[in-house]
Amino acid sequence: MKKYIKTILVFLITVGFVSCKKDFLERTPGVAISEEEIFANPALAARFADNAYNYLIHKYVRFNDHRGCVAQASDEAVSGNSEGTVTSLNRGLYHEHSTQASLNDIGDIWERMYKGIAITNKMLAKINDVPPSPNATVPIFDPKRVEGEMRFIRAMSYFELTKRFGGVPLIDKVYEVNEDINLPRKTFQEITDYILADLEVAVTKLGNDEDYSTSNYGRPTIGAAQALKARVLLYAASPLNNPSSDKAKWKAAADASLVLMDGRYALQPTYADILNVPNSPEYIMIRIKGNTPLAGEMMQDFSMSPGSGGAQGQMNPTQNHVDMYEMANGKPITDPTSGYNAATPYVGREPRFYANIIYNDLPWQGRRIQMWATGTAPNLSYGVDWDPRNITYTATRYYCKKYWPEVYRTVGGSTTLLNYIYFRYAEVLLNYAEAQNEFLSAPDASVYNALVLIRQRAGIARGTGVYGYGLKDNMTTAEMREAIRHERAIELAFEDHRWYDIMRWKIGATTIGVPMKGMDVFRNSNGSFTYTVFTLGNNFQKTWNERQNLYPIPRPEIFKSKGVLTQNPGWE
Repeated sequence: MKKYIKTILVFLITVGFVSCKKDFLERTPGVAISEEEIFANPALAARFADNAYNYLIHKYVRFNDHRGCVAQASDEAVSGNSEGTVTSLNRGLYHEHSTQASLNDIGDIWERMYKGIAITNKMLAKINDVPPSPNATVPIFDPKRVEGEMRFIRAMSYFELTKRFGGVPLIDKVYEVNEDINLPRKTFQEITDYILADLEVAVTKLGNDEDYSTSNYGRPTIGAAQALKARVLLYAASPLNNPSSDKAKWKAAADASLVLMDGRYALQPTYADILNVPNSPEYIMIRIKGNTPLAGEMMQDFSMSPGSGGAQGQMNPTQNHVDMYEMANGKPITDPTSGYNAATPYVGREPRFYANIIYNDLPWQGRRIQMWATGTAPNLSYGVDWDPRNITYTATRYYCKKYWPEVYRTVGGSTTLLNYIYFRYAEVLLNYAEAQNEFLSAPDASVYNALVLIRQRAGIARGTGVYGYGLKDNMTTAEMREAIRHERAIELAFEDHRWYDIMRWKIGATTIGVPMKGMDVFRNSNGSFTYTVFTLGNNFQKTWNERQNLYPIPRPEIFKSKGVLTQNPGWE
């Protein structure tokens, strides 16, 4: 079944949210329309509700005001030109920008999520005031579905806040201008309970995938609400939010994922185009980006190498991430029996490596990628895809293929299609495997089978063993935990998961607070290449402190609250 997120227009009717508390109608100049008129008109009310979608996260390149993505904050990648806001984040200097306005994953997310919440609160308060649609076979405004959507969006918005900040103020009604708006933070558990309550209602109001016509593809379905519930419970059970290792929380997370493993969804046959198809049996909820001209697009500026017509090419996977990809036989490159050869590091790797990473000498768009130096210093010359004299070239000698599929080229007026995935079935399998493994005293067959499905689809060889696909038999819970975390890092690479996984697992010291590396490439006189792993310069290194397991509450919010809103530990 096709599942699309339609491009939601910014309607004339929008809701402002001052200090994340005050609610009022914001009118386009010259357009006189009252609140009563909006909710007395089914068409206007439907547009008002649809505006809440604009505040959901809907793209990967959004980390700062100009460029940057979450992958560059984690061990997945670095920002090739050491842009100030990304560098500040890498070093844990979140307060260097006093308002965090230029770090969109902090200040913008706080503001954006509460604006969306304000719309949902207003719509839920007014939903019974909207009259039936006149003379319409299909109602313009379906109150049951709208309530489900508003509760889903509110739940999603609060989850995006809690996974970054922990407990936050709970805004569950429309506040009048003269009401006290300085609200204290609720606990993480209190907000989580509120999210789950909204989702319990949402699943009774939303439809199944097949209940939605083409014009409504992409609105949250029952499956989307269930997928969000599974993710919420997984985060609630994780070490950051479950310091006592309460097994019941892991059981709840496993059960929530299992609900979705009933045949409604399936892994699509191919992994390489997971972001680039208009529909897929794997998609549970996405934001589809329609075909738009590549020229001038952020992806051209951000992902493509200058040698291929890109402007910046700053999305640079690290050697740390590249080394996580196993061989096609499912063995890690550190295994002496894997077949890995450091002299030819890109030969025989598992297929997801070739789907996600652009590396030196890769056949690409009618030529080969050139990320080498050649000659003798000081008279070195360089390939067209890397030049150390220009900061707009890759720092690591890698580009991100997942963000730059080969069909996207500046020559010939190419267009882009890069979906933002909210939920896909592979994540459900990984969520289940993680939660079930932590609940049990040792992994059972269902945990293994979830990983087998993913690794089988990836194209890893069956090999030997009870379950095969490179999975060791009779793993302990700790061994399986590492296998699952590895699988998430590869399968969900560059899809806005790794950074938050590191935070919720509390493993920043061993993943972020370690040297970030790249690959030096030298082209020999006979045309062969010499590959040498090297440590990136100081501008590309990252630091980690335990306070970074949560973001700081944006300073302006702290100041405006007059002491009511408390800061996260370590960020005072």
